[in-house]
Amino acid sequence: MTDYAERPSAHDILACTWSRSLPSGSPPTHVVPDGCADVLWHRENGRLFVAGPDTRAHRTSLSAGLLVAVRFLPGRAPAGLGVPTSEVRDERVGLDLVWPADRVRRLTDALAATRTVVAAERVLADAVAGLGAGWDPAVPRLVALIRRGDRMRAVADALGWTERQLHRRSLAAFGYGPKTLQQVLRFDHALRLARDGTDLASVAYATGYADQAHLARDVNALAGRPMTALLS
Repeated sequence: MTDYAERPSAHDILACTWSRSLPSGSPPTHVVPDGCADVLWHRENGRLFVAGPDTRAHRTSLSAGLLVAVRFLPGRAPAGLGVPTSEVRDERVGLDLVWPADRVRRLTDALAATRTVVAAERVLADAVAGLGAGWDPAVPRLVALIRRGDRMRAVADALGWTERQLHRRSLAAFGYGPKTLQQVLRFDHALRLARDGTDLASVAYATGYADQAHLARDVNALAGRPMTALLS
């Protein structure tokens, strides 16, 4: 069993902060795409690393101990990482490959000095939010149009962009193109509804799938297993 806790963040680039305590012998974690990127700190080994946005399910084994992390809102990771999100897509890399080494050392020391999980989350959140980099101001509108299920040409027209510009700016902000983003966000919405107890036929209708079979194909493609296995 893992002890997982998630808390809201006051920073406008973050969806939340979270922590997870991993006992010895924990099985590999099955992480499915959600359109987000995270920065994580492993207290026991002092490692800081980035989990980029995934285009497929990712299985990871981590050493026992405490993980403290921040999760970026979709499209806002460049403001905390200082690089286009496409550079960490489907990757798990040390933060020192993204940030200058001295900045990572200072953050590692500050985290090691904290005495509570909440304090460590606050230090990590303040560090990534205080980087000073900007995020694409079109991201909220882009996400809203993508979530609505608009066709890519309509999304580009609504933003006053060409389809090429839409693709380029989507890669920088989210780590992948708008069609993949739409697929990932729809899958994430469907999974959340299913976890809340909505039956799968209603989930498929509410999230814009053609039918339940279409939902099942997308879930298998992104998660590598059926929805029933994810819910169990």
